[in-house]
Amino acid sequence: MNPSRTYQCLSCRLKSTVTQSANNVRRSFSSTPIEHARKRTTRNRYPNIKAEDLGISSTRQSEVDALAARLRPYTAREKKLLAMKYTPEQMAAIEAGEKAIDATDMMTQGRFRSDPMRIDYIDDFATVRPIVDKAPHGIDAEMHAELTPGAQPVTDAMSSQHREKSARPDKKQADEKTEEDQHLLRLCQQTGLTPQEIRRIRVKNLVTHRVVNQTRMGKIASLYFLTIAGNQEGMLGIGEGKAAEDEDGRRQAMMNAIRNMKPIPRYEERTIFGEVEAKVGASVVKLSARPPGFGNRCQSLIFELARAAGIHDLAARTPRSRNKMNVVKAAFEALTNQRLPEDVARARGRKLVDVRGVYYGGLVK
Repeated sequence: MNPSRTYQCLSCRLKSTVTQSANNVRRSFSSTPIEHARKRTTRNRYPNIKAEDLGISSTRQSEVDALAARLRPYTAREKKLLAMKYTPEQMAAIEAGEKAIDATDMMTQGRFRSDPMRIDYIDDFATVRPIVDKAPHGIDAEMHAELTPGAQPVTDAMSSQHREKSARPDKKQADEKTEEDQHLLRLCQQTGLTPQEIRRIRVKNLVTHRVVNQTRMGKIASLYFLTIAGNQEGMLGIGEGKAAEDEDGRRQAMMNAIRNMKPIPRYEERTIFGEVEAKVGASVVKLSARPPGFGNRCQSLIFELARAAGIHDLAARTPRSRNKMNVVKAAFEALTNQRLPEDVARARGRKLVDVRGVYYGGLVK
């Protein structure tokens, strides 16, 4: 052991070595220039260019000057008219804005759009110019003439000839329209309804299948249709049709459904009275009344029947066979054969009072 060497602990000997090595590592991996040098080179590389140098501010300066010449303060008459439309506080704000904005500022700071969608002319869009502005589609010639007083509406001869040509139906279309009118007229005479009422009836085809009739001459195929019809206000009917052609069968079923419409009792014009059950063949349908907002929670066939009749709260179950034709007929029979409170009161010799209607004062619809 050399007595001339001083003793140092391990931490003192490692401190300077670790610090020096860390500094060397940091400097060796750093390639970023000094911050002030980077800012100086960037500033010199991209100098600022003013709008005057590009000529943007003086391109349409004459038009801006012409607009600035038209700026003038409100007259006494204009202020009086504005006071009839705005409140005193709003008038004070308008006057303050007029005083704060000078015509010189409007002239110097006025800018025009430079994007591709800009308008190339200066115009007041609050007025209608007959030559430039065109009437929107759907306005007839009379309304167009009112928009442009003193001008005659321009009509296109080719378009008028095309309209006249398209307005003339051919012989086949005329025959189809005549046949349809005959069926509609006969239906109106049988039901006592007007053509407008018949067109407003909701018609829905629920069942369609092919049937075959075996004869001594062979098999005769036909199409069967089961259709419902209702005005959504308490009238409902079902009709059946069978024909060799699709169109004839549908029309036959639709007309039979409209002829067979019957009134459906509705409690508060939204649901049925209590619970009712009907059976057709092996199909059993159970209908139940529900509170407001419940909706029609039933299968698709009964849902269409309820919607056509104007019923909005209904629950239905089909515990047995679910043959479509029998389900529709059973549901229609259940709706038409409800047990009404008036019948129960008449049979028991008592007076019934609707507690719900009395409690809400009749405001239950």
